[in-house]
Amino acid sequence: MAEPLLQIDALEVRYGAIEALKGISLQVHAGEVVTIIGGNGAGKSTLMKAVSGLEPAHAGTIRFAGQDITRVPGHQRVALGIAQSPEGRQVFSDQSVRDNLMLGAYHRKASKAEIEADIDAQFVAFPRLRERQDQMAGTMSGGEQQMLAIARALMAKPQLLLLDEPSLGLAPLIVKEIFGIIRGLKTKGVTILLVEQMANQALAVAERGYVLETGRITLQGEGRALRRDPQVRAAYLGKH
Repeated sequence: MAEPLLQIDALEVRYGAIEALKGISLQVHAGEVVTIIGGNGAGKSTLMKAVSGLEPAHAGTIRFAGQDITRVPGHQRVALGIAQSPEGRQVFSDQSVRDNLMLGAYHRKASKAEIEADIDAQFVAFPRLRERQDQMAGTMSGGEQQMLAIARALMAKPQLLLLDEPSLGLAPLIVKEIFGIIRGLKTKGVTILLVEQMANQALAVAERGYVLETGRITLQGEGRALRRDPQVRAAYLGKH
């Protein structure tokens, strides 16, 4: 089997005396959707921040495309091919939709024509963003902002897309739409590491999944197998 695109080994992250991640190991292969599920405080968002370079590793290693990036600053990880759609969306609220998309490509050495072509491609993928391209991002609905956050990350042309809680705070119909977008990206071969509390939907779209509890991985396997696992069903899927 080919070398994983992302390889994490024995990763530890601490906030002072608190050990948020306690020796996490996982891998993501090119073209896969891999999901991390777990309850509040399990360490899911800390893991994503560690991968994107927003939280330093206390111990362990993070390798991306064969390179050790454990100590590489976050902005350089974007240039290497890692882009994140963060928890809470975090769009630039006082900038237009179009400007948000342009900012997603800030690190690329691309011509204006290339950037415009990529913006148009995002408008094709997210038609609602075309309709609102001149609107201030902060005035849009939560679902529209989530679409913008994903599109902005895709403007970086990432090899690995990090999606952190894309359904957070959204109505059920919008959640369904967001997962439809994720399935579409999967069909296009986009490699995705997905952190999500909507475990049933996340495992349905993922090839593989990891269960994270209090900073440790307690279960891992194929997404469909984890959906059938009695322990996972009792803890995260309820009556689904």
